[in-house]
Formats: sequence, C-alpha cells, structure tokens
Amino acid sequence: MKKVLILFFFSIIGYHLQAQSIGEKWKELKEFHTVMSQTFHPLEEGNLEPIKTRSTEMAEKAQVLAKSAIPTEFSTPKIKDAVKRLNKGSKELNKLIKGGKASDEQIKKDLTALHDVFHEIIGLCKNEKH
Repeated sequence: MKKVLILFFFSIIGYHLQAQSIGEKWKELKEFHTVMSQTFHPLEEGNLEPIKTRSTEMAEKAQVLAKSAIPTEFSTPKIKDAVKRLNKGSKELNKLIKGGKASDEQIKKDLTALHDVFHEIIGLCKNEKH
C-alpha cells in the first residue's frame, strides 16, 4: 500500500510539472488555469463563493485563451475543439451565476464539467508528439 501511495504521489507531481511546462509555452492557458484552480479547489470543499465572485473573470480568461495563438505543437483539431468548449462553457456558467437563478448543484456540475475540459486540454497537450 505504501508503494502505491508513493507512486501516486510522484505521478501527481509529474503531472503538475508537465502542466507547468505546457503553461510556460502557452501563457493564456496558464492564466486560465490560475482562475480555474482558485475557484474549483474551494468548490471541492463546499465553498462556492470564489466561483460566484470570479465567474466573469473566468469567462474573460477563457475568451482570451480562445483567441490566443495556440503553440504550434499543441495546435490540433481536438485541442482547438476543447478550447472552444471551454470558452462556451465558461460564458454559460458566468451567465447562469450572474442571472442569480443558479442552484449550487448546477454551479458545481457546470464548473466540474469545465474543470474536466481543462484537464482534457492538458492531457491532449501531453500526448501530442513533439
């Protein structure tokens, strides 16, 4: 069991280091990640206040990301599609929150889906042949 935990720990560290190197090549993705991490991780602990107060910022970062020049090594149809979905979903979540009619469960569901799309992009960047 101890070996499994150690392996898991090092795989998480490796993932974050690789995500950092992707962010060094793609500044707009890194900037989006900052807002995502600062809103999603509190959500995991039941704190929705960060996403409720920063949904506009997240939507703006997603739009900047969608308009950015994707680094050549990451510029694939799958990544382009995921970035479009991230942008669209961020706009929709912001609209939902700002409309004042969003339930906490809907916010959790939508932000979790956006988090999954973000990790899809990171995974696609890692798996591309460079």
